[in-house]
Order: sequence, then C-alpha cells, then structure tokens
Amino acid sequence: MKIADIVKLLDAEVLTGRESLDRDVKAACGSDMMSDVLAFVKDQGMLLTGLLNPQAVRTAEMMDMNSICFVRGKRPDDATVALAAQKKIVLLTTKHRMFSACGILYAAGVGAGGNA
Repeated sequence: MKIADIVKLLDAEVLTGRESLDRDVKAACGSDMMSDVLAFVKDQGMLLTGLLNPQAVRTAEMMDMNSICFVRGKRPDDATVALAAQKKIVLLTTKHRMFSACGILYAAGVGAGGNA
C-alpha cells in the first residue's frame, strides 16, 4: 500500500515528505516504547506512535522505516520534523488512537510483519 493511501485511510495530515507519498508500506508497527520496536520489529514500513521526541525518528531510521504516523492528534516539534525531513522519513499525524489506526491499516491489508 502506498503512503498516500494510508493518508486517506487515516484521514492524516502530512507534516513532511509530501514528495515521497508514493513509497510502499507493506507492514506497520504501533508502539510508544522504542526499545520494543528495536527488539522485536522486522520488515516494517511505518511506525505508529504517540512518542513525539526525535528518538522516534532515530528509531525509524535504524529500522529502515520510511514513515511515522503520530496518533491521537499529536504533533512533533520543529526539531523532530526537521530531523525527519533530513532523514527522508515521511511524517503524518492522525486523530485516531493507536488501536484504531492499527486496526484500520490491518483491515486494509497492511501486515504486522516481524515479531511485534
């Protein structure tokens, strides 16, 4: 599924990376604990989280994730947005809660992937 499709499904706002919405997302992970993402996640394309600090971007970069969607209407600060832009990671925000956002993506065919 393309990130552009996820934007529509989650009624999300694109914060950075609008030029990369044609990237594929085959699997996603929802977590606020970056240690769990690092320990258990494999083959993920998108991270769904409520964690707003730059650590979310650094974790996504380490795990080769191409996008992050902040849930519950949360918005990262300018430094986090700038870091994501530098690392070419698409940032989205949605008003959905994490459980709902993950369920919507799963129902639409985005896999869970890995061991998470």
